[in-house]
Amino acid sequence: MIPRTISGDGPRADLVSRLERLAPGSAGRWGSLTAAEMLCHLGDSFESVLGVRVPPGPTPSGRARPVFKWLILYAPVPWPKGVKTRPGVDPHLDGTRPGDFQRDRARVITCIDRLAAAPAASLARIHFMVGPMSRKDWHRWAYKHVDHHLRQFGL
Repeated sequence: MIPRTISGDGPRADLVSRLERLAPGSAGRWGSLTAAEMLCHLGDSFESVLGVRVPPGPTPSGRARPVFKWLILYAPVPWPKGVKTRPGVDPHLDGTRPGDFQRDRARVITCIDRLAAAPAASLARIHFMVGPMSRKDWHRWAYKHVDHHLRQFGL
C-alpha cells in the first residue's frame, strides 16, 4: 500500500472535502480542542513548516529519531490520541486563537495547497519531535496530521 500524502490530487481533495464538512459545532471524539481550535492548530503547524510563522518556544534539537519518525509517518496505524503538541501551535497556550471559522478553515486549505507546491528548500528542515524532514516526509506528515484531526471530529 502506498502511503497517502498531499502530493496526490486525490488525497489532497479528500482532505479538503472533509475540512469543508467540519462545522463550528462539530463535537470532538477525544482531546480538548474545539473544531475552531483544531483549525488554528493546523494552520499554525502548516505555517511553521512553510516558514511563515516561527512558533514561540525553544528551537527543536534537530536530533534524528529514525524509528520514531517511521512510526509517526509511515507505519500503517493511526496516530495516538491525546498526545500533547508544542505550546507554540496549541491554541490554549501560545498558538493562534480562533477567529472567523470560515477564514480559519480557508487558511488551512491554502496552507495544504502551498505545502504541496512548495520546493523542498523552502520548507522547515526539521520536525520538533522526529528530526530531519524531506519534502516527501512533510507531505506525508501533512496528510497524517490533517487526517488525525479530522478523525477526531468524526470526519
